Amino acid sequence: MKKTVILLLLVLSTKGYSQFAKSMFSKDPIINLENWQKQRLYFGYYLGLNSFDFKFDYKDVANQDIQVKKTTGFNVGVVADLRLQEYINLRFEPGLYYTKRDLYYPNFTSKTDYLREVNSTYIHFPLLLKFSSLRTGNIRPYLVGGMSTTLNLSSNAKSQDDNSEQKFRVKQWTAAYEMGVGIDFFTEYFIFSPSIRGMFGITDELIRDNDPNSPWTGNIDSMKSRAILINFTFH
Repeated sequence: MKKTVILLLLVLSTKGYSQFAKSMFSKDPIINLENWQKQRLYFGYYLGLNSFDFKFDYKDVANQDIQVKKTTGFNVGVVADLRLQEYINLRFEPGLYYTKRDLYYPNFTSKTDYLREVNSTYIHFPLLLKFSSLRTGNIRPYLVGGMSTTLNLSSNAKSQDDNSEQKFRVKQWTAAYEMGVGIDFFTEYFIFSPSIRGMFGITDELIRDNDPNSPWTGNIDSMKSRAILINFTFH
C-alpha cells in the first residue's frame, strides 16, 4: 500500500511538472492570463528574504575598523501596480522587513564594549518603476528601479542613553534608491514574480554619542544601509 501511494504521488508530480513545463517553456505554450496586465490597476503580495549591511565612511581613513556580521532576514508586504503604458508600470510595495546586524569594534576586551547588536524592524515604502520586455509565451522579464523611504521601529532615536550605556542609536527615517531584475511567470491562475534587487542608502542614519570623541561613533563620518532583497510576488 505504501509503495502504491508513493508511486501515485510520483506520477502526479511528474504530470504536474510536465504540464507546467509545457505551459511555460514549450514551443507553442498555452497562453495564460492573456489580458491580465492590460488592467489599469491590480494588486498582489510578496514574501521574501533580505541581507542588510552597513557602509561606513570614516573621518580618519587609516582606522577603518568596524566589522559587520550580516544575517538573513525576512520581508512581507503588499503590491499596488498601476499601468502607465504597455511596458511601464508604477509600483508601490509597502512592507515589513526584519533584519539583524552585529557590529564588532576592535581595541576592546569586553563583549559589552566590542559588540553592538543592531536589530532592525523596518516599515519600507518603495515607489518603483517597472520596465517590462515583450512577453514570450508565459514569461516576461523586467527591470525595476526607484526610491524608497524606511521607518525603523527599533531605532532607539529617542533614547538619551548612548554606547557608553550599551545603547546603539540610529535615525528613525532613512532614504535609499533601489535597482533590480525579475521575471513574471504567468500560470493558469496567478502571476508568480521572483525578483532580486539592491537597496543603497543615501542618508546617514547614525546618531552620534554624546561624547564627540566616542570610540564607537567619533570616527564615523557616515553610516548608510545597503541590502540585497529577494522577493517572491504573487498577483
